[in-house]
Amino acid sequence: MEDVPNSVLVAGATGGTGREIIRLLDNRSPTVTAMTRSAENEDMLRTLGADQVVVDDLLSPSNLKQTLADVDVILSAVGSSPRAILSSEPLVDGAGNQALIDAAIQTDVDQFIMESALGVGPEPHSALGTIFNIAIKRVQRAKEQAENALREGQIAYTIIRAGILTNGPLTREVTVAKPGTKLWGTISRKDVAWIMTAALVTPELRNSIMEAITRPNRQNGMSVDWALPPRQK
Repeated sequence: MEDVPNSVLVAGATGGTGREIIRLLDNRSPTVTAMTRSAENEDMLRTLGADQVVVDDLLSPSNLKQTLADVDVILSAVGSSPRAILSSEPLVDGAGNQALIDAAIQTDVDQFIMESALGVGPEPHSALGTIFNIAIKRVQRAKEQAENALREGQIAYTIIRAGILTNGPLTREVTVAKPGTKLWGTISRKDVAWIMTAALVTPELRNSIMEAITRPNRQNGMSVDWALPPRQK
């Protein structure tokens, strides 16, 4: 297990994955700052387990450097709404993550953990990844831009290319594999949150890009000694 970070920031905190990350980190060692675009979400996020809540819009940020001044790790689970996808406005998957990455590099954040999707990137894709690229091409391109910025920046990273997201239970029965393995399947938001939370302290996940599904596929999967940050005493 790697050293436990002192503080983390969860971007996309009100989304399905973001809320589950906060729940998993409740009563664990890192202090958790949740980022939201609306002050109306503050009580809900604190109830889930956030120690602090900051209000800012990644598509028009006002105070990112100050927000990240004491943050060790960013967990970005941002995602665009259907309305945004169908519009011509910038997508938080791309421009929002880019703003967060730029600020993270400038403030010496140690690690950036990002939720992405199967089909992103130049590697060979599964049929599912190909469908993603056709059906949500604009989102996939935005995610790829963010991935490229993260890999090219001077910051440790973990990128999780998740399969079709579901609202299913936390199973911990995940398969993760290197890009190009062509994994095919679904994964619950709870399991994506579990992987992202584990990336805080699991050495095998540092400086890596992984495809991820819930359906066990041991033949193609990586062997990972999964761990989560310890609980507070």
